[in-house]
Amino acid sequence: MTVRPRRIVIAGGGTAGWMAAAAIARTMGRTVTVTLVESDAIGTVGVGESTIPPLVTYNRLLGIGEAEFMRATQATFKLGILFEGWKDGTDRYFHSFGVTGKDHWSAGFQHFWLNGQARGHAEPYDAYCLELAAAMNGKFAHLPDDGMNYAYQLDSTLYAKFLRRMAEGDGTTRIEGRIARVALDDETGDVAALHLESGAVIEGDLFLDCTGFRALLIEQALHAGYDDWSHWLPCDSAIAVQTESVRPPVPYTRAMAHDAGWQWRIPLQHRTGNGIVYCSRYLGRDAALERLLGNLEGAVLTEPNVIRFVTGARRRQWHRNVVAIGLSGGFMEPLESTSIHLIQRAILRLIRMMPDGAISPRDIAEFNDQQFADMEQIRDFLILHYKATDRRDSPFWRQCAAMPIPDSLVQKIELFRETGRVFRRNEELFAENSWVQVMMGQGIVPRAHHPIADKLPDDELARFLAALRENVTRTVAGLPPHADYVAHYCQA
Repeated sequence: MTVRPRRIVIAGGGTAGWMAAAAIARTMGRTVTVTLVESDAIGTVGVGESTIPPLVTYNRLLGIGEAEFMRATQATFKLGILFEGWKDGTDRYFHSFGVTGKDHWSAGFQHFWLNGQARGHAEPYDAYCLELAAAMNGKFAHLPDDGMNYAYQLDSTLYAKFLRRMAEGDGTTRIEGRIARVALDDETGDVAALHLESGAVIEGDLFLDCTGFRALLIEQALHAGYDDWSHWLPCDSAIAVQTESVRPPVPYTRAMAHDAGWQWRIPLQHRTGNGIVYCSRYLGRDAALERLLGNLEGAVLTEPNVIRFVTGARRRQWHRNVVAIGLSGGFMEPLESTSIHLIQRAILRLIRMMPDGAISPRDIAEFNDQQFADMEQIRDFLILHYKATDRRDSPFWRQCAAMPIPDSLVQKIELFRETGRVFRRNEELFAENSWVQVMMGQGIVPRAHHPIADKLPDDELARFLAALRENVTRTVAGLPPHADYVAHYCQA
């Protein structure tokens, strides 16, 4: 491109399209025009309703009132994910959003906990995490100074509608219609316009591809290429269904492993989101649906939504004058609730790189490097759940346990196993405590700890650990039940 991108055209709505429209319209104001093309006749995938803490920041950046947003999306609070059956089929562990214990600048808390175990302090690592204890006790409240780390469990369709009202209020133009053809500029090879079935032609300078798995612009028109990661993440299918709520919503998502994948359960205010993720090589569609329907709570409210996918990432997520946002840029199964986060990262990164003049190829290269690095780091974290397992009870789990994994993940696992250390690279999404919780939850226990932990005498270490546990216990005791807090704060 050689001109400033004044006309931004978003192809596709849904969560990705309206998150992009709302952020760009509010942030860029009168400097650009935003047009979004979507068709109500085309449904959305609707897999993810569970989010991670960066969405709290995203909403604040856009000036979205939390209680209003939660009422509009039937949202509940989320303190983490309960993993069931991932290590040996009968186990459970919790990946919380919080900080466990108290770190020293030279070493994470796990080193002091490991040292304490060696000295006879038998309390589990979980006992030192406020968010984990609150979740397991079904409690929640906002604490001073953001003392509780949380995310949301929400209806993503309602979130898209909420953002649409906001984006249109900020000047976004929505055009109803199906895209019949993507026209390229004969000289530059850039996308010049979208031709709709109605005959309308939508011209633009910069196009955002939010067309989901179809990737109409970035792949079908521009052939950006795709890296297939299914040899590391073999699940390729999902079925989603909604059910009536039968109990007060808990402040966490459940991820329940089965012999060919896993099942999710996400409690909202008005219903519960459910789904099964599986590898079609080991479980057929009919059997998967039967298994899902046989492990539900509450009456089924919707027809099952069957999704086929190939886990991986678009090689170039910004190519020429097209930026892929959401599923058009790649897919990570919703195991760690990263789908909406990747949409958010791409949008904010694009806004930071929005030029005043011509788009620089260096900006495009940097954007692609950062996006791909984000997805590789998330990929490794997801692979960890499948690889670090003692399960050998099915062909699926035997394949996962035996598969070669990326060198970057081998380094992470073996460094932790040998030394107890975890290093977070650049702006990597998952913090040290996340890696520690999942690795130890999946059975990887360090053989050593940092020598700084040996400095504390026995009585001082005992007081240090006891004070941390007592603070968690005291704080949780003072919290209201999660369902009561939601009803008071943001009941829909």
